[in-house]
Amino acid sequence: MTKHAVQSPDAPAAIGPYSQAIRVGDTLWMSGQIPLDPKSMQIVEGGIEAQARRVFDNMRAVLAAAGGSLDDIVKLSILLADLGDFAKVNEIMAANFRQPFPARSTYQVAALPRGARIEVEAVAALKSA
Repeated sequence: MTKHAVQSPDAPAAIGPYSQAIRVGDTLWMSGQIPLDPKSMQIVEGGIEAQARRVFDNMRAVLAAAGGSLDDIVKLSILLADLGDFAKVNEIMAANFRQPFPARSTYQVAALPRGARIEVEAVAALKSA
């Protein structure tokens, strides 16, 4: 098994000892993305809508670096600081994904890094390299 780290300058740099994503064969395992602006490395302002959009933009950048797109995601895990944001996140997700939508789990958590309101991790099935 050969693991390849995937890195995009258009997504936030890792803030710990992990990779933005790891590719093994045709599977891409994406680390959780929080709504950090990749240039300032600060959480974006504007509430859950702005934060969710930033997360999906960050994911899009990592996927592009791996030769993929959001359409290649087969499983999402969404972590929310407040399940009251669930409906807004659904709206934003619907604007970023096409059918068939990925499988998904959503959890409310006690806290997220840097006070984020959302974190999303994914698994994608990519075309052969």
